[in-house]
Amino acid sequence: MAQDWKERLGVVYSTNPDFNYDTNKEQEEETLPPQQQNLRVCLDKKARKGKSVTLITGFVGTEEDLKELGKFLKLKCGAGGSVKDSEIIVQGDFRERINQMLIEKGYKSKISGK
Repeated sequence: MAQDWKERLGVVYSTNPDFNYDTNKEQEEETLPPQQQNLRVCLDKKARKGKSVTLITGFVGTEEDLKELGKFLKLKCGAGGSVKDSEIIVQGDFRERINQMLIEKGYKSKISGK
C-alpha cells in the first residue's frame, strides 16, 4: 500500500469514497489446454535481412506458458529464437518438425502460408 501512489499517477483527487482507481493492469489470460489451442506455423522472411524464421502464432495463455513452449521448441530444433508479442520465433525453416512436435504434444496445429 505504501507504493500505491505510483499506480495512481495522473489521478489528482477524488471525493468519492467508493472510487476505484483504474491502474490499467491487464488481466492475463488463463492458458487453454493443448487440445483447445489452435496454433499456426508459418515461415517468415520479412524484415529479417533475408533470413527465414519459423513463426508460431495463435497461442492463448500466460506469457510464462508461452515462453516454456518456445524454449521446448527451440531446444528440440537446436536453434535460437525468441518469444515476444504472443509469438514464438525459431530461427530457420523448421515448419514440418515443429508442426509434428506440436501435434505429438496434443496441440491443434497446422502449417499456413504467410
